[in-house]
Amino acid sequence: MPKFTKVSRLAKVPGIGVDRMGNAADAACDPEILRLENLDTDISPPSIAIETTRNGVDKDNNNSYLPFFGLEILRKAAVKRVERVCNVPYDWNKQCIISAGGMSGILNCLLATIEPGDEVIVTDPTYAGIINRIHMAQGIPVFVPLIPSPQGWRLDLEALQKATSPRTKMFLMSPGMPTGHIFSYEEWEAVTQLCLKTDAWLLYDAAMERILYDGRSIIHPASFPNMQDRTITVGAASKELRMIGWRVGWIIGPQEIMNDIGLVSLSNVVCQTGISMEGVAAGLSSKEDGLKEAIEIWEERRNTLLYELKDFPVIPPHGGWSLLLDAEALGMSSQKLSELLLQKAKIAATPMIGWGNQAAKYLRFVFSNEPKERLIGIGEKIKRALV
Repeated sequence: MPKFTKVSRLAKVPGIGVDRMGNAADAACDPEILRLENLDTDISPPSIAIETTRNGVDKDNNNSYLPFFGLEILRKAAVKRVERVCNVPYDWNKQCIISAGGMSGILNCLLATIEPGDEVIVTDPTYAGIINRIHMAQGIPVFVPLIPSPQGWRLDLEALQKATSPRTKMFLMSPGMPTGHIFSYEEWEAVTQLCLKTDAWLLYDAAMERILYDGRSIIHPASFPNMQDRTITVGAASKELRMIGWRVGWIIGPQEIMNDIGLVSLSNVVCQTGISMEGVAAGLSSKEDGLKEAIEIWEERRNTLLYELKDFPVIPPHGGWSLLLDAEALGMSSQKLSELLLQKAKIAATPMIGWGNQAAKYLRFVFSNEPKERLIGIGEKIKRALV
């Protein structure tokens, strides 16, 4: 066997932590454990998506590499989905590529746009999988803090202004994930103005953009002046449509960059999951996708968890599937608190080590996969574990 040395592109890629926490909870084989560690949900996908997928499994056309950039029906549906939100037009044939999930799309975009040493501005905390992909593309993540408060998170606009440099190549923004922070109009305006000033790309992770609470509305960055030509939108079926196992996403952006993104896509996973695409297209096109009802359930679970954790240092999320608890404020590391809660309270939650410069002190609770009834009482369980 050749002498093993970790390759340099993985030197700053520690993993995401969710896998280790999930494995530990699985190994316990205890149905009483609250599974709050992973972004799953127990709410079913749209029924028409399931039915369409079942009907398409035995179609020969779905058992193919072709077409390499995705089925026409899905590319058209994805473009219509984005157009409805940002109110700008796209050509499905030249400006849309279907990817094997949202994060695969993110990596393809990074590989097509940044050079080694280019800086990519992200929020802090941000999803570790995004940070890892920036490192794998040999970019440098530059973190802009999200400021916590009892009312929620806000972007540090002063730090944002200071974060740019001549090496700034991209702003990679992911609303709702993992903090539940949702960009205000003022925050998006600041980001888009800096994109224009630095001549940078805006890579917009839209997977959770419609999962909003307290009556909030979507604000899409491509709708701002002069931003359509530098915004790349990456969506996914995993969150809004609850189609996690289908592994389908979409990339929509300026034509000038889509050829390179397509080249990376062909060189990476080659194509998408053939038997999944028709079902995703059906879910995207249906007026009865079940999202409104799902959001009502998730918001109720969020409210239940916030009430249960009212005596703890948590930051209310305005969207998404998770909220964060400050473990350091309780006098311990997030890793220690995670281990304690699993052992003494049967709660699986992920420490956010590697999710940003300030993120390691937080423990993430996912509320999308446990019924409200199972969340009731979690506050007392945590209190007893801390004694």
